[in-house]
Amino acid sequence: MKSSRTLGLVMIAPAAIMIILFFLMPVVLTAVFSMTSMTTATGISGGVYQIAPNSLIALKSAIPDIAAEMAEPRYAIDEAGLKAIEGLGLTPGIAAELRTKHAGEVFTARRDVERMIKDLADRPSTRDVKQISEQFNRSVLNTRFDSKEQLFSALDSLGFNLTAEQKETVAKATYTGWVWTTDNFSRMTTSPDMARVLLNTVLYVALVLMLFNVGYALLLAIWTHYMPPTPASIFRGIWLLPRITPVVIYVMLWKWLAWDTGFISILMGKFGYPPKNYLLDNAYNAWFFVVLINGFIGASMGMLVFSSAMKAIPKSQFYASEVDGASRWQQIRYIILPQMRWPILFVTCYQTLSLLASFNEILLATNGGPGNATEVWALSAYHTALRNYAGNLEYGLGAAMALVLVVIGVVMSLLYLRVFNYGTLVAKPLIED
Repeated sequence: MKSSRTLGLVMIAPAAIMIILFFLMPVVLTAVFSMTSMTTATGISGGVYQIAPNSLIALKSAIPDIAAEMAEPRYAIDEAGLKAIEGLGLTPGIAAELRTKHAGEVFTARRDVERMIKDLADRPSTRDVKQISEQFNRSVLNTRFDSKEQLFSALDSLGFNLTAEQKETVAKATYTGWVWTTDNFSRMTTSPDMARVLLNTVLYVALVLMLFNVGYALLLAIWTHYMPPTPASIFRGIWLLPRITPVVIYVMLWKWLAWDTGFISILMGKFGYPPKNYLLDNAYNAWFFVVLINGFIGASMGMLVFSSAMKAIPKSQFYASEVDGASRWQQIRYIILPQMRWPILFVTCYQTLSLLASFNEILLATNGGPGNATEVWALSAYHTALRNYAGNLEYGLGAAMALVLVVIGVVMSLLYLRVFNYGTLVAKPLIED
């Protein structure tokens, strides 16, 4: 018994490893990335602290006075400036007096430091005054600091007497690396664009699922069920073409149909209508083609599942119903549909998850256009994390959007199990052979 159990564990180990590596780990990593602020600008490694123009804009809303002061240079009498003056070949007493009387002083304006220089015992010329003052010109703008301590030390040396709270505000605004945060989820809940994308996704999944992946697929399966075997097989094979055709070629065929130089424009031109791109002409046309493009692919899978399930129904039930005078509709209603609950549950769950996560066809057909009319959640996550027009890819926000899809998929699956009464479907039969 023990050896059998060990053998069973050994046999199942590869499958368990595959599940962990290719199913669970991506979800875990997505959840981890969703809690970060990673973008192209921050990179995926640690960042530095840099007071750049964009960080000054952020600071103006929190500490406007200090932000305005940081934007202007200051003049600090430090050792580096004194050594630079000694190298200018000026009167030696100038550097010595500055070191003795003014070392460590900070001036907020150039005129103040020049006034101090003019008051030296060895008063330099006006030209030399400007040259000397320039040696003490110090600014924290666009200077990179490896740590907060270095940033705070530089600010202290320039006379910025910040409180602990102000220092943390400056550090947060000037950090160029990523941080752990939940702001990605806040942005999703407050962004009007996200609300539009969510509505698009609900519309997309509902239309394609009900009209094609389940509805039309079930109709095709019933239709071919009553056809002779050979024509039925040929018909099913034809309907498989959209699924087995490479998606790029498949979408290109639709584009050829709808482009301004395509078949529809040529046909409508015969009736005096000007050519136009029906695929992107307006939102209604775009949605019409998006639903058709995805629907024909999804219907083929549902058709095969439902057809296989119908073949499993004992033929004796159909023969008996015909003897009793049942019509085709009565056979469908009382024999076929009651025994399709399990296949319909499977197709509905699988296709819902597939539609939530798929965006290839929409990307190739409309790329979410016109505007954002056909931008669904998965496509928006792709644009956010991997490709957008602004150039700054937001990995953290894209991961958060992908995580939302995972949660929605799990919730929808549980809901389907409840609606289709999964417990009854897998319950032990009341009558056993």
